[in-house]
Amino acid sequence: MVEGLGKIFHSISCKSEAEGRSVAGTLHFNAAPDAQTLYNAMKGLGTDEQAIIDVLTKRSNVQRQEIAKSFKAQFGKDLIESLKSELSGNFERLIVALMYPPFKYDAKELYDAMKGVGTRESVIIEILASRTKAQIKEIIKAYKEAYGSDLEQDIKSETSGYLEQILVCLLQGERDNATLYVDTALALQDAEALYAAGEKIRGTDEIQFITILCKRSATHLMKVFEEYQKLAGKSIEDSIKSETRGSLEDAMLAIVKCTRNIRCYFAERLYNALKGAGTDDGTLIRVLVSRSEVDLNLIKPEFQRIAGKPLSTMISEDTSGDYKTALMNLCGSD
Repeated sequence: MVEGLGKIFHSISCKSEAEGRSVAGTLHFNAAPDAQTLYNAMKGLGTDEQAIIDVLTKRSNVQRQEIAKSFKAQFGKDLIESLKSELSGNFERLIVALMYPPFKYDAKELYDAMKGVGTRESVIIEILASRTKAQIKEIIKAYKEAYGSDLEQDIKSETSGYLEQILVCLLQGERDNATLYVDTALALQDAEALYAAGEKIRGTDEIQFITILCKRSATHLMKVFEEYQKLAGKSIEDSIKSETRGSLEDAMLAIVKCTRNIRCYFAERLYNALKGAGTDDGTLIRVLVSRSEVDLNLIKPEFQRIAGKPLSTMISEDTSGDYKTALMNLCGSD
């Protein structure tokens, strides 16, 4: 019976995974002709951008890695370097992003967020709050391999105070694995501890918030949030907003949002990247690239609910040229 249930859950999760992908790759895949197409698109004067878009936005990440290997074997050149030398601007940024394996791409985004003057805390928060503990382990490894540097040390040197503590806590990957069973007594105890640490006192015991948010599983936290609402008469989000400020508030809210509904969290990130004057291209590219083979199709209905219009419409209104064409391919129809 248990084994049968396991099979049912597995098939349900596989189905929702397949439904979630906006990019699934091609069935009759052959890396060699794809590599040849890319080589032809870049050789000589001028570049055939459309050919590059047609190949790279319609292959899965695993297939893109095979194309890069074949490109190197056939032409003795590194595909990423070749693309960088032929393309420019946001179009280059997007196409190059597609060429990185997921964990290496997350590591690169974290590195880029910390190098140079100033730190883009929102990028670090987004990645660390939304990845599983297994994924975080792989990102730490990929970061070390790519940059010869320790991700935790780099985050410590770029951040301080409670923000540093919450990010380092997330990096430890100590969040419990989600299980169907929730210890109601412990959830109530956690809710009481959060209430005592925030609403009940003048000032806030941030460490208590950080510990519970970073170490408990999503299913457990959902119960904690429910109990908290009963105790405080307001949501955990409202309490965080009234008790904290700045990047610490952003980090705590990101954890809560990813716990409640990760698709809604990414829909909000995309909406904030596209609304108003100017576009946050970094966030737009990162979310589309990192979620296109995970759950982008399930993020789109959440986006429409928040924005009142489809994601593809807003991308179309905000971008242009080859960059727009490539983004629209990744997004797929709404």
